[in-house]
Amino acid sequence: MIRRAKIPEIPDILNITRACAAFMIDKGIYQWNEEYPSARAFEKDIERNELFVLEKSSKIIGTVVISTLMDEEYRPVRWLTPNGKSIYIHRLSIDPKFQGNGYARQLMDFAENLAREKGCLSVRLDTFSQNKGNQRFYERRGYQKLEDIGYPKQSDQPFHCYELVL
Repeated sequence: MIRRAKIPEIPDILNITRACAAFMIDKGIYQWNEEYPSARAFEKDIERNELFVLEKSSKIIGTVVISTLMDEEYRPVRWLTPNGKSIYIHRLSIDPKFQGNGYARQLMDFAENLAREKGCLSVRLDTFSQNKGNQRFYERRGYQKLEDIGYPKQSDQPFHCYELVL
């Protein structure tokens, strides 16, 4: 079941994102760290009704932010569609114990269907340049790789922007 997250669930959500960060670091992927993602980021996501959780047997096992707000870092990117009618995916995570079972696909299917229902032209996101698995995941879904952006507080390596035209 996919539903909107609630404030009291933030500790459970942080446990998942921290487990994902540790899992990635073990693979040499320094995408997330102690500062990101933060409780405050998730609080803002919930306040805007943009944070969704995936439950299995009443336990949260995954998260995704589905936003209509364009981050400042995205402004210089030459997107495939005009600005203003897109959704942005952030902080997609699946508890490492449940990875490889299609749950990320379920969250992305949900996000893309929501975008279509809202009449959006595209779905936009970024993924870490060192996370080849994520890149393959999005490319198999039909996302086109565009330009790179930076998040200096997260990494000195770039992040690739992707867009799926609906």
